[in-house]
Amino acid sequence: MSDGPPSDAVSHVVIGRVAGPRGVAGELKIEIVTDFPERFAQLKRVFLGESLTPFEVEMSSLFKRMALLKLRGVETVEQAAKLTGQLVLVPVEEAVPLAEGQYYWHEIIGLEVWTTDGQFLGHVTDILRTGANDVYVVHNGKEILVPAIEQVIKEIKPDEGKMIIEPMPGMLES
Repeated sequence: MSDGPPSDAVSHVVIGRVAGPRGVAGELKIEIVTDFPERFAQLKRVFLGESLTPFEVEMSSLFKRMALLKLRGVETVEQAAKLTGQLVLVPVEEAVPLAEGQYYWHEIIGLEVWTTDGQFLGHVTDILRTGANDVYVVHNGKEILVPAIEQVIKEIKPDEGKMIIEPMPGMLES
């Protein structure tokens, strides 16, 4: 999502990805990528893709591990199929508030990563979901995988564009 402190540049957050059409009336199946799937029930408007094309939500529901959306202006299975793969976004102001010490991905990606003893390791370029915990991908000529666990992550300072870590034994060896 960007270099430097990303919160300065991010206007929208991703909540899903269009998985494909459902039925023949333009309904969309949405792969949920938010930790708050219940947010789909209150959606009035979403934005699709990099162009942030706005759509009014006519209907939304949860079905199994997917969300179903009916967007105004998407009336046929063919129109819905053309949207497959598009990201579903909402304005950052509409993001669900997080508890203290929790962060959205756009607040983490781009942070400088430093060790507790002052060694610069690089920038967070991606986040991997592993099931047990997220893993921050840090690049600075080489890739370092940093588990997002208390024993390693000591401080996250999005306002300063920094993350401070205590590397586990062997973590910085490649």
